[in-house]
Amino acid sequence: MSTVETSTGDELLKILAALGNPHRMRIVAALVEGRDYVSRLAREIGMSRPLLHMHLQRLEAAGLIVGTLEVSDGGKAMKFYEVTPFAYELTPESIAGAARSLSDGTSTDDADPAPTAQAPELPARTAGTTNELTPDAAPEKTREHLPEKEEAK
Repeated sequence: MSTVETSTGDELLKILAALGNPHRMRIVAALVEGRDYVSRLAREIGMSRPLLHMHLQRLEAAGLIVGTLEVSDGGKAMKFYEVTPFAYELTPESIAGAARSLSDGTSTDDADPAPTAQAPELPARTAGTTNELTPDAAPEKTREHLPEKEEAK
């Protein structure tokens, strides 16, 4: 069983990102009731199988669920998923310890960019220019399709 004390900051971020999505929380909640295969789980949750697969992969990568491939009586391969035992106690101290072990700051797949992230610099050829959305500023070929500009009276 995993705990915050034994998790690195990067692992904790991956877990929190995985659980920070309402669809994935619903998947975990459904799997708490018992293991299930993709088609039936998709029907129960009301989600398309491709979308469900994407969410299952994220949960599995975070170590919150595990999938096992089994062959049915009819010879069809079916992947069953179940919740792995986990418990995380979040305290200010455990978060501080996890923060000290963070890697160089690269984000996980699900992590949102920092709210203070700056937009990339414009290339030199466009820096300082403005694009006006007026018929006069449009290229000649485009202007043919624009309505005539009404003169101010």
